[in-house]
Amino acid sequence: MADGDAPRILYIDDDEGLRRLVSRALRRRGFQIDCASDGKEGVALAEQARYDLIAVDHYMPGQDGLATLQQLHQLPDPSPVIYVTGSEESRVAVAALKAGAIDYVVKTIGEDFFDLLARAIENGIARVRMHTEREQAEARLRESHERLEAMLREVNHRVANSLQLVSAFVFMQARNVHNEEARAALEDTQRRIAAIAQVHRRLYTGNSVNRVEMADYLGALLADLEETWSTPEAPRTLSLSAEPLTLDTDKAVAVGLIVNELVSNACKYAYGPNEAGEVRVELKAEGGTFLVCVEDDGVGLSGDGAVKGTGLGSKLINVMASTLKSAVDYDTGHKGVRATLRAAA
Repeated sequence: MADGDAPRILYIDDDEGLRRLVSRALRRRGFQIDCASDGKEGVALAEQARYDLIAVDHYMPGQDGLATLQQLHQLPDPSPVIYVTGSEESRVAVAALKAGAIDYVVKTIGEDFFDLLARAIENGIARVRMHTEREQAEARLRESHERLEAMLREVNHRVANSLQLVSAFVFMQARNVHNEEARAALEDTQRRIAAIAQVHRRLYTGNSVNRVEMADYLGALLADLEETWSTPEAPRTLSLSAEPLTLDTDKAVAVGLIVNELVSNACKYAYGPNEAGEVRVELKAEGGTFLVCVEDDGVGLSGDGAVKGTGLGSKLINVMASTLKSAVDYDTGHKGVRATLRAAA
């Protein structure tokens, strides 16, 4: 091992003879070694150079090892410290470990002490290196995760803007269509696109880039629908009761489209053209599942139990429910229409 690659060690001990022996023994084992005769000198050397590891003896006049250890840890870039104690000083060793030493070595007479000290130094350096490498790897992972989140937010932002643009185009087209059925179909399509765009808007403005807070999302969706369907002659009141629940993007889109269809259908068909009406939406989290309920107090289902409309909305509801591995059930005993979906969260 070249000297430039050898670990640099500082040994602090007031015993001059032991300092010479330790210095000779550690150099034979491939270390670069500096020595200090007391704690004050050792701290001064550590201020001037960065050591891979420092070994500190406990008993030193004027300033003992614990005081020296405390001062070493107050340096801007402190080196790891191994504490050297007497054979009957377990209490001191425990105090040193609590004060920040990474290990301790019991001072003995003979070559065994040098072997133990060298082994403790090697293990200490390896442990510190592993800790540093782990911290660096974690930092790289955090940076990578942050970059990925930023990219996903940007993607969701662009998708939301693109969908909003498509929704505006469809709306403009609907205004230029004179056939009432065609205009209604285009307006329904525009609302469906807006419901999907709302999901992506939540993803880039919320705390998560891949999960949607459903209470906020459904609240915004219902606010848009209430503004769309309410008129002075036939006001529509849309209310939401929602427990905290987050869903991944695909499930949030499916739930949003289902709620959009059910609420729109209720607003169109549950009440008369000059009649006020209320539509209630409930979201409940139940363990690993969730429940969505949309209900009104209107005229109810048709005689054959079918939902009114062209049938496209019902097909869309069934398709979205199937992606959730579920189905929408209708309560025939309810005064109006009560539709319920239960699915895995």
